[in-house]
Amino acid sequence: MLTTRPRGTSDILPGEVEKWQYLEQVIRNLCREYGYREIRTPIFEHTELFERSVGEATDIVEKEMYTFKDRGNRSISLRPEGTAAVVRAYLENRLYAGPQPVKLYYLGPMFRYDRPQAGRYRQFHQFGVEALGSHDPALDAEVMAMAMDLYSRLGLKEIELHVNSLGCPQCRPVFRERLREFFRERDGVLCRHCRDRLERNPLRILDCKEEGCRGAAQGAPTVLGSLCSPCEDHFRAVLGYLEQLGVPYTVNPCLVRGLDYYNRTAFEVVARDVGAQSSIGGGGRYDGLVEACGGPDVPGIGFASGLERVLLAMERQGISVPSPPGLDVFLVAADEAAREQSLVLVQQLRKSGLAADRDYMGRSLKAQMKFAGKLGVGLVAICGAGELARGAVILRDMRTGIQEEVPLSKLVEEVKLRCTGRKESAPVNGNHAGA
Repeated sequence: MLTTRPRGTSDILPGEVEKWQYLEQVIRNLCREYGYREIRTPIFEHTELFERSVGEATDIVEKEMYTFKDRGNRSISLRPEGTAAVVRAYLENRLYAGPQPVKLYYLGPMFRYDRPQAGRYRQFHQFGVEALGSHDPALDAEVMAMAMDLYSRLGLKEIELHVNSLGCPQCRPVFRERLREFFRERDGVLCRHCRDRLERNPLRILDCKEEGCRGAAQGAPTVLGSLCSPCEDHFRAVLGYLEQLGVPYTVNPCLVRGLDYYNRTAFEVVARDVGAQSSIGGGGRYDGLVEACGGPDVPGIGFASGLERVLLAMERQGISVPSPPGLDVFLVAADEAAREQSLVLVQQLRKSGLAADRDYMGRSLKAQMKFAGKLGVGLVAICGAGELARGAVILRDMRTGIQEEVPLSKLVEEVKLRCTGRKESAPVNGNHAGA
């Protein structure tokens, strides 16, 4: 139906969008302080990019991507995540030729065909950071500290950082074989996707959400018992840096990120207030991804956070956000002559940097005042033919009811003076659109 939005999407309306703007501003301030610069990539990419980077044996590629043929018969997919597109842009624009590491962040919509539930939608919004060009385990710790810093600034409580190592191409094959041996004895209870993954990539079985597969994974070998010496040293260094930074963490040997490109460090941030899908963010190291996409051997690490889930966690923890200031002044016309002049006046106020508006519905004087009250405007400038003839308006404080006549030449100055110190932050009430 034309009047119904597609399933798994949401409208973010005025009154709700202010929460998103606040969250995005906190994110932008955080990224500036950590030295990350914004990158904006296309919403769709060639499907092969996600097949090669995310992994053909992942749920995203197998079941969740929005893929179609364009008019040139090319396979195109709406981006299901942000890292692959950032890596493609890093390569195409030769950012690897400049000073390293390159620290980037993105904000924007992603798309996955998934069963809609609390905090999860088919069009969802994600914030992510990517740091490309360094193997330093201190960078791993910084990225995790940055994630926890974000949630702390937003006022979230009872959040936990879970950390694991996934090994590298040298030691992971040993772990994969141990997993294959373990799951071959249990393949009768695996779903059809996991029976296929058993030979191609058994790690994906650990990430499967099917009940039979989750039960079969109980008691499975952990990757920490198969790490080579360099991976073990790297993991110990990461944990040491987290301790130096005072970032609490839990080593979770069962943690497996859902994308194939991760290696060594993997982490997830979980909150108790978002239902069954408790993760509000996560990431890890992807040292082979740039090379797999056709570039040089460049290491990388990053994390991403779903904005809907963050807002849901904030809502369930009762965290309110400051609302932006509304209109500074509303012009009320007492008669037709003043109605014509008020359009010029309101534009002059706007050009001076004030937020101003007027009536466009032909309301009576009384109805205009009532409408201004509903808007929550603190100041109303009332003008009629008499006031205009004297070169003045009546400025009324809607909170106190006190009003006085002000010369038109002093209107901007008076409004600015009265607005100074009057705008106080107030919480935005109501549930966010993604709840």
